[in-house]
Amino acid sequence: MESIRRQSYPALELVVVDNFSSDSTPDIARRFADLVLQVGPERSAQRNAGVRAASGQFVLILDSDMVLGANVVEACVAAWRRAPSIVWIAETSFGAGYWARCKAFERSLYAHDDIVAAARFFERHLFLDIGGFDESLHAAEDWDISIRAQQLRPLVRAEACIYHDEGRLSLFELMRKKFYYGGSHRAFLVKHGAEAKKRLSPFRASLFGNFGAIVAHPVDGFGLAIMKIGELAAAVLGRISSRPADLHAEVYASNDSAEQCVPDVGGDGSTEVSQR
Repeated sequence: MESIRRQSYPALELVVVDNFSSDSTPDIARRFADLVLQVGPERSAQRNAGVRAASGQFVLILDSDMVLGANVVEACVAAWRRAPSIVWIAETSFGAGYWARCKAFERSLYAHDDIVAAARFFERHLFLDIGGFDESLHAAEDWDISIRAQQLRPLVRAEACIYHDEGRLSLFELMRKKFYYGGSHRAFLVKHGAEAKKRLSPFRASLFGNFGAIVAHPVDGFGLAIMKIGELAAAVLGRISSRPADLHAEVYASNDSAEQCVPDVGGDGSTEVSQR
C-alpha cells in the first residue's frame, strides 16, 4: 500500500478488500486506503466487490503480495491512451530460499509472453459490463476475464513492473497450490476450449524459446524442471480429485505465515486502485 501511495500518477483511489482477517490487516489498511471492505469467500468475489465500490474511470487489480514500481499506474494509463485497451504488467518475483529463486527464474522467462499474461488494468465500465471475475472459478479467473475482455479490447503491455513477493516457498507448498488450482481447470477448459489449453499447457514457447538461458543457469534450470513436473502432476491430480473443503484456507494461511521479503524498490486480500 505504501508503494501505491508513492505512485507518480496523482489521482488515485485505493480500495482494500479484506477476507475477514483476524490479525491487524484491517487496521493497517485503514491507514492507507480510502475505503476498506470485508468480503469473502474467495478472491474473485473480493475483487468484484472492490471494483463495484470504486469510483474511478479505470481499475487496477492488485494482490496483497505485490509491490509496485513507482510508474505502474502512469504506464497503464499511457498504454490505454495510445489505444483503448486492457493492460497487463510484467512481474518480477523475489523471495527467500531455493524454490522462490526457481519461481523467480521461471517468471523472468515469461516477461514478454502475452499468452501467459493476464490483464490487471481495465476501464471500470468494461469490467462491469462483462460481469467481472467469474466467481465460480478459484483459479485461472484472471485468464478467464482477460479472454472475455479481449473480445472488446486488445491486450497490451505496460512499460512498468510489479514485484511479486513469493515469501519462503517450498516445493510442497507450490504443489499444494497447483492441486487446489487444478480444481478449476476443468471448468476453465469447458468455458474457453483451445484458448484455455494454450494457457494451461506446460509446453510454453517462452520456456523452450529461452532454452539457452536455462542451460546457462543449470542450478536454477534443474530446479525449474523439477518444479514444473511437480506442479503439473499436482494440477492434474487436483483436476480429477475432490479436494478438502478447507484446503483454500490452509493454502492461504501458509502464505500469510511465509517469510516476507522487501525488494530494493522501496491476511489474504485484494486491492483495487481506481484512477480518477
